Amino acid sequence: MTPESFAFIAGVVKSRSGLILTPDKGYMLETRLVPLLRREGLPSLDALALRLRAPGAELLAEAVAEALTTNESSFFRDGKPFEHLRRVLPGLAAARPPGTVLRIWSAGCSTGQEAYSIAMILSELTAELGSRRAEILGTDIAQDVLARAREGSFTQFEVQRGLPVRLLVKHFRQEEGRWRIAPELRAMTRFERWNLLSDLRPLGRFDVIFCRNVLIYFDAPTKARVLAALAARLAPDGVLYLGGAETVLGLTDCLVPIPGERGAYERPRPAALAG
Repeated sequence: MTPESFAFIAGVVKSRSGLILTPDKGYMLETRLVPLLRREGLPSLDALALRLRAPGAELLAEAVAEALTTNESSFFRDGKPFEHLRRVLPGLAAARPPGTVLRIWSAGCSTGQEAYSIAMILSELTAELGSRRAEILGTDIAQDVLARAREGSFTQFEVQRGLPVRLLVKHFRQEEGRWRIAPELRAMTRFERWNLLSDLRPLGRFDVIFCRNVLIYFDAPTKARVLAALAARLAPDGVLYLGGAETVLGLTDCLVPIPGERGAYERPRPAALAG
């Protein structure tokens, strides 16, 4: 593959997903795009770059971006954000008028483990939340992982990653060697294709947003742009969770760290803005 072809494909991927591909990531193109090359009958990555330059290459460009997106997920990943969520949900619910639905967004949801982890926490807080309804939206740019998330069916290996046995027994049923999450938890969730680089306003306002281990693939300007858009979708007293290696510091003043909580952020309170 020529440097020109790499640069062009990297530009297509960045414009569609925000993912930054540096020249040392050439191996990713070699490994992840082989199935797509075969499907399209293309002999090389140079031929792919040429095809992408041609009119009518929208769907192909979309497929390239999806193939290069990292889809890594596990149940209750990193633990701490879910412990914090369990503590703050009752207060968020109490602050809402009767009948208001609690809305939680799992951005970059991959195969759905994060969204279903949130659903399990909500089910454990039934007494504290009373009759309060909640909905969980999971979004991703990759159609194949969204299809798996909607299915709610996981391998033995997947359920062993972070899922306590008591929750596996309580919320899953074994079907043909896989584990399917209970219908009542699937009913709390819906999964849609959405790009974080697109207009987020149609998604509405959220009380809690999880966007973890997504920003690490973006450059600083893209991170700042996405963080500002997420802050605009967050309720004034809502919580945003980022990955452990991610931060808002130096990128935006629309969000501030929650004291004592790694990876948890909120919108600045009026007093903070005034002082």
